[in-house]
Amino acid sequence: MRYETINPKLFIENRKAFAAQMKNNAIAVFFSNDEQPKKGDQFFDFQQSSDFFYLTGISQEKSVLVLFPDSPIPEFKEVLFILKTNKHIAIWEGHKFTQKEAQEISRIKIIKWLDEQEFIINQLMAYAQNCYLHKYEYPKYQSEVESRESRLNKKLKLKFPEHHYERSAPILDALRIIKSDIEIDLIKQACEITNKAFRRVLKYIKPNVTEFAIQAEIEHEFTINKANGHAYAPIIASGENACVLHYVENDKICADGDLLLFDFGAEYAQYASDMSRTIPINGKFTKRQKQVYEAVLRTQKELIAFMTIGTSLRDLDDKAKKLTEKELISLGLYSKAEKNAEKEEYDLLKKYLMHGVSHHMGLDVHDVGDRLQPLSEGMVLTCEPGIYIKDENIGIRLENDILITKKGPINLMADIPIEIKDIENLMA
Repeated sequence: MRYETINPKLFIENRKAFAAQMKNNAIAVFFSNDEQPKKGDQFFDFQQSSDFFYLTGISQEKSVLVLFPDSPIPEFKEVLFILKTNKHIAIWEGHKFTQKEAQEISRIKIIKWLDEQEFIINQLMAYAQNCYLHKYEYPKYQSEVESRESRLNKKLKLKFPEHHYERSAPILDALRIIKSDIEIDLIKQACEITNKAFRRVLKYIKPNVTEFAIQAEIEHEFTINKANGHAYAPIIASGENACVLHYVENDKICADGDLLLFDFGAEYAQYASDMSRTIPINGKFTKRQKQVYEAVLRTQKELIAFMTIGTSLRDLDDKAKKLTEKELISLGLYSKAEKNAEKEEYDLLKKYLMHGVSHHMGLDVHDVGDRLQPLSEGMVLTCEPGIYIKDENIGIRLENDILITKKGPINLMADIPIEIKDIENLMA
């Protein structure tokens, strides 16, 4: 592992909180992610299921977790199955967790080899009436590829058709939306690595550098600071590319006089950060670029102040629309008369701001969370207003990660330069 050892209290408390919400005489089974084929005999770098990691801290493939709080066999109230290594695996793939290492990471006392799982699960299912199975339930996510947990869930249901099956996702989503102090510290670490990477590229960028060369500088800084890598596909978008919301080709040359929109974030110990900044490629904003930039920055500052307990993301989006519309009129992009004459409210706005301005963040960059649920202490969310004027080759988005507390919102990226004077000074 690149990252420092995580306090195992996190995983102990997470399992305890999940078990407390299970029905009586219920067993819960969780499977690690698949290894995803790349090409030939290669796999993509393994990425553990966020929920599996949340409960165990184990980032290794072919792992299985079983929770059975009411188990009549005391040692099987919680058990973790891991891959048993051998000489071939050690030579060709490298080190795999020993039982002792898995125990130290997860603080699960009973660690068994994977080839024992079928017999033990069969034994425990004979005592259980209810069975919790896991499935990723993010509403915007769809995949044509069947996951490992889906395949193995089907096998369990076929083998034990008389059991009553429950969903684990609603319990886990409700738990994961509120971050513990340990999780907040990990997110802060991811934010700080992102800060270092942004400061690094500010000194590197100049006209005629390529977007992918800038990406390489970011990745260098991530690696030397123990990040797993990017929390999501990075956006390094110069000129008109900044008006493409999910531009990830990053293969163009940065032209003198254009703006460069960044949207990237380090992942540390599987916890995400998510930052957007927009800078002048030659180090100096034009008068018009400054006008639009300051409009977005004013909007962001007001939105962050609005991110208080009881507010919902829908409330935040509504406020963002009103603030941005006011700025667009001030920038001369349309008039009050045109606004009053539009057929639908905010119809003109959609040309210049097409996206929502916040999402939950944690183990996933688009983390679990209901947009209608009021903000509560311990939630971490982004704040990312923007204005995109394709006709003027201007796309500006500013994004920070915000912790919700009883005393008000805390900007976890307050140390990352965002004011025009700070960016220009650093680039100089």
